[in-house]
Amino acid sequence: MPSAKLILVEDDPALAELLEFRFANEGYQVRVTADGDEALLMASEDVPDLIILDWMIEGTSGIEVCRRLRRDKETAHVPIIMLTAREAEDDRVRGLETGADDYLTKPFSPRELLARVAAVMRRIRPALAGEAIEVGDIRLDPVAHKVERRGRSLQLGPTEYRLLKFFMESPGRVFSRGQLLDGVWGTGSDIELRTVDVHIRRLRKALELDGAKDPIRTVRSAGYALEAV
Repeated sequence: MPSAKLILVEDDPALAELLEFRFANEGYQVRVTADGDEALLMASEDVPDLIILDWMIEGTSGIEVCRRLRRDKETAHVPIIMLTAREAEDDRVRGLETGADDYLTKPFSPRELLARVAAVMRRIRPALAGEAIEVGDIRLDPVAHKVERRGRSLQLGPTEYRLLKFFMESPGRVFSRGQLLDGVWGTGSDIELRTVDVHIRRLRKALELDGAKDPIRTVRSAGYALEAV
């Protein structure tokens, strides 16, 4: 399983350096920027697993960055933790209503932020904690290495299993073929993009069940997503 990818948007250089070091030390892949517009560009070029977003930043404000990320179908499902010196309850509510998943007021302990991020990652990637994942009528048990649909056991090849697991950790999120190659085969893989299509077809076949809808959605010119059906 590739390590989680974070984007840290923070305009305090000392704090940004400290957080980058702490998260990298915990095994996260971290990209850092102090600019809201650059953060949006970074997220569009390589969709992260989670975004840590300061409210008061250069360029586009943190609250507007959050709003735009939620409007974009590519990043709509990415968890966002907002950082701010604002303490008023109305500001916290505004941040959450805009789409933030969590909220941390400065000054804060880096250890607390690490714990908050880990908690969010456990929710969106439960397999990291060895828990079964359920999306719609599909259930994957990473410990027993079993997949069921509507209570019926399914037989998947090793690659199809990894592909399904990757999808189920981010339900509804659209992945390009390149992102699927990196996530399932690894960034050093020399597998061709069209190979992804072959395994998508095999996975669809393995998930077939009488009366059940195809849970894999093809998004033209974008990639694939797993939907709860």
